[in-house]
Amino acid sequence: MIAVAAVLTVACDVETLESGPDQTEEVSFNPAGVEAATVELHLGAGELDVRGGAAKLAQGDLEYNIPSLKPQIHQTTAGHFARLRIDQPESHGIPKNMKYHWNLQLSDAVPISLDVHCGAGQARLTVGELNLREVEVHIGAGQIDLDLRGHPSEDYNVTVAGGVGQANVWLPKDTGVRAEAHGGIGSVNVTGLEKHGGVWESANYGTAKANIRLKVNGGIGEIRIVGAE
Repeated sequence: MIAVAAVLTVACDVETLESGPDQTEEVSFNPAGVEAATVELHLGAGELDVRGGAAKLAQGDLEYNIPSLKPQIHQTTAGHFARLRIDQPESHGIPKNMKYHWNLQLSDAVPISLDVHCGAGQARLTVGELNLREVEVHIGAGQIDLDLRGHPSEDYNVTVAGGVGQANVWLPKDTGVRAEAHGGIGSVNVTGLEKHGGVWESANYGTAKANIRLKVNGGIGEIRIVGAE
């Protein structure tokens, strides 16, 4: 992925984390003249919902109830390129009383490279209608539901990698798909694609208007890939 600005992190001991009233940090990023963007999300624990349909490049609400874990938002632009990075500050453990929920919408019009890191939380990424250029998903012990169903007009790559979590991937209809899984995968369940050696492909891979190349790398407890019937 393209390098991003340095990240501000806050290290804190789990014993010192104190909850407070529910708070919301607003995301509103709408730089003019943007022709491409990267969006990078780092969530150690909690819930993440991402979908399209935003009137801006990015908009949404970041809900939390522990002041020391206030989300860190980094927004930069360089010419016609924009970068958005959101980080959950580091902590030594997960407090039982923690409330953490990011709810984001992204633009369907601007070409986006999406990079999501999800630790012990759950991420629901309904992003098939976005103008995707690349997707990277990194799982810890959590679960990620990656819904790519939509109508892509160009090829793009998807990488799923990480720890012992679970990933569910839904693929779009009428789009060519090639899926690979390598190293340390606990369980692979693929439907709607044909297996050829160590890969799975749709019948129209390579001839469709748009093609998705999906790679699953190491350590995933379970991966479920659902192709369009």
